[in-house]
Amino acid sequence: MVKSFKETLLSLVIVFFQWLIFLTCIKSYRGEKIDEKPCVILFWHGRLALMPFAFRHFRIKDKKAYVMISHHKDGQRIANIIKFYDLNSVRGSTFKGAKQAIKESFKILDEKNDLVITPDGPRGPFHSISDGAVLIALKKNVKIRLLNYESSNFWQFKSWDKMILPKPFSRIVYRLSEPLDISGLEKEQAKQLIQKEFKKIYQLDSFKE
Repeated sequence: MVKSFKETLLSLVIVFFQWLIFLTCIKSYRGEKIDEKPCVILFWHGRLALMPFAFRHFRIKDKKAYVMISHHKDGQRIANIIKFYDLNSVRGSTFKGAKQAIKESFKILDEKNDLVITPDGPRGPFHSISDGAVLIALKKNVKIRLLNYESSNFWQFKSWDKMILPKPFSRIVYRLSEPLDISGLEKEQAKQLIQKEFKKIYQLDSFKE
């Protein structure tokens, strides 16, 4: 009971600081909103900090989004936090609980909802594309959309994912890509296409000169 209370309190504190930073920043959004068709949405693990706000803008009413969250020690905390943003979770990864996670992922897409995956999570390598993210989209014949944000001023953590946390009063650009059709591609071809498109987004939105 005490542990559960502490975890809830910590989640509330994190959400408070997320909102505090977000509200001070100047935001811009690029890309069309998500449509009614189910899709797999990918974003880098290092963009997790303020990513829930992207879904508040790009999602449409009555369509659910399920974030795949691994069984690692911080996974439950992340699941608790995203609930405050009306986001659902499906537990598992390519490392642990993969079979059940894929089964649930198929059901989510069959129900016309969206599946959200950090393809380099939960433990890298940095900016790698997991097989699972691609194979799910290929198996269910759905398109992939890439989600990202860049900030004009941020803290960068010394973690494997090089996570960034925008500083207050910075500028943030959120972008949702056009749907990527990977049907007919081999797994490695699809991964190369996704990498290429992620790099293109970074080049478009990065504040670096």
